[in-house]
Amino acid sequence: MILETPRLTLRRLEETDFDALAAILRDPEVMYAYEHGFSREEVRQWLDRQLERYAEYGFGLWAVIEKASGELIGQCGVTMQDWDGREVPEIGYHLRRDRWRQGFAAEAASACRDYAFRTLGFPEVYSIIRENNLPSQRVALRNGMSVRGSFVKRYYGMDMLHFVFSVRRPGR
Repeated sequence: MILETPRLTLRRLEETDFDALAAILRDPEVMYAYEHGFSREEVRQWLDRQLERYAEYGFGLWAVIEKASGELIGQCGVTMQDWDGREVPEIGYHLRRDRWRQGFAAEAASACRDYAFRTLGFPEVYSIIRENNLPSQRVALRNGMSVRGSFVKRYYGMDMLHFVFSVRRPGR
């Protein structure tokens, strides 16, 4: 276990999480900001990338486990992302659709923010969110973040405007 909140535990993703993760990432409604649900091969690449991040950085996106059910309901964590010519720590999250609008994303994201400050020692953390992803933007705002900039990312044959949110460690 990496983190614990009142309703959640966060731990490293494992190979045995593939099917539960695929159920989330293959859902086009969950992945609407990506413009498509992932194929099984894309899910495999996504999971492999998280395992690589653990080896390279010691952190990445983690499995979000709901304590009440014991089920993997999403992923949330800290990843290093490129922005404005530098690598920044980003808090990212995806939740199973049946767990939306219950505060789980905000609960997990705030725990990851605190972990990034206290354990990883980052002075500032970011969330990079597509302009049409209003629920994720609301989570970032609830996490104390403000918009710091924007950029266009080319993905899936489209130019997608993204907002860059961030929050600084208290006392910085």
